[in-house]
Amino acid sequence: MPESDCLFCKIIAGEIPSSKVLESDTTYAFRDINPQAGVHVLVVPRTHYEDAEELAKAPKELADVIATGVEIAKQEGIDQSGFRLVFNTGEHAGRTVFHAHLHVLGGEQLGHFGRPGG
Repeated sequence: MPESDCLFCKIIAGEIPSSKVLESDTTYAFRDINPQAGVHVLVVPRTHYEDAEELAKAPKELADVIATGVEIAKQEGIDQSGFRLVFNTGEHAGRTVFHAHLHVLGGEQLGHFGRPGG
């Protein structure tokens, strides 16, 4: 997918509105429009990487994304109660946007992880 067609690239560029939570030189974080937890924030690298596998080839940017996720957990007050950091990569993971992004989830007791209902 060309970057010009990427939803998250358009959000980063300000072409599509978002509810910004935190930003840095390398990352942009905003609230998910379909939250799956009390706190659900997406952290995206400003540079377009298709998925976590591609982002892993850029260790500095990957570290920045994760550090931003941890900072958001602190900022949102969920660092002590617990939070989840998730990358969805590939069809079976349920990825719907082809720009690497980290989900920061918390603010309530989260269910089990893995298979639905499992």
